[in-house]
Amino acid sequence: MFNKNADSLGLRVNYLDDNACIALADYISQFLEEKTLILCIGTDKCIGDCLGPLVGTALLKSHFPYPVIGTLDSPAHAINLESVIFNIKKNYPKHFIIAIDACLGYEECIGDIQVKLGPVHPGKGVGKALPYVGNISIVGIVDSIDNSDLFTIRNTRLSFIMKMSEVISTSLIMACKKNNG
Repeated sequence: MFNKNADSLGLRVNYLDDNACIALADYISQFLEEKTLILCIGTDKCIGDCLGPLVGTALLKSHFPYPVIGTLDSPAHAINLESVIFNIKKNYPKHFIIAIDACLGYEECIGDIQVKLGPVHPGKGVGKALPYVGNISIVGIVDSIDNSDLFTIRNTRLSFIMKMSEVISTSLIMACKKNNG
């Protein structure tokens, strides 16, 4: 059931695939530089949107060697994203940014994790005009675009988001270890 699609546009894998962490880690490792920063976007006020902060929190708890911005305790979300980006540019001016966010997609893609070459477009699926951010982006498709009810996503289960965040954070940790021997 391993559904890996890698090309010049990025990589897509379902979080349930047995080799998801390995495929993601192998792909992400090529982008990790000495000056890399992980920006985890979202809020814990909505289950569907807490993917990023869960990843950020897991990375901090694992003593991830790169700067991580956006956690459950200190989220980077729609209200503060512009100031977060301003502070990143000020404090980490030459860092390669990997942006992580939840997104909406087609029903058959729910559970897919996509690494895209280029920035993430936070809020796009719910009609918000937020700044694009990231040199590459990792997005988890958490619900159908047909359920874009202002991102309330009331049918999204926390256990699903937790499992998806574990795959992403584990992949980033594995990618880091791969690059550092």
